[in-house]
Amino acid sequence: MINVIVTYTVNPEFVPANKINIQKFLDDFKKLDQSTFEYKVYAKEDGVTFVHYSNYINEEVQHEVLNVPSFKEFQMLRDESGLNGSHKVEFLQSII
Repeated sequence: MINVIVTYTVNPEFVPANKINIQKFLDDFKKLDQSTFEYKVYAKEDGVTFVHYSNYINEEVQHEVLNVPSFKEFQMLRDESGLNGSHKVEFLQSII
């Protein structure tokens, strides 16, 4: 199992567009086999920091999910919005 947390902060004016872009790829993810991965997105209390939590049964599924066109577009638009070095990717290890 691959478990990942991605955290980033966007400029306040980009928040509405970011939420729309997130919803687009989440809608597309619903068309995939939901039994092979989980993907959740949260906003922190500051309203501009987003946390994406995902887990995948294997690298093949991770690759399939992360290459959905709407997800790739989300990433491009998010990165172009100016993250000011806030983008952080963490891999989690299960203790059970």
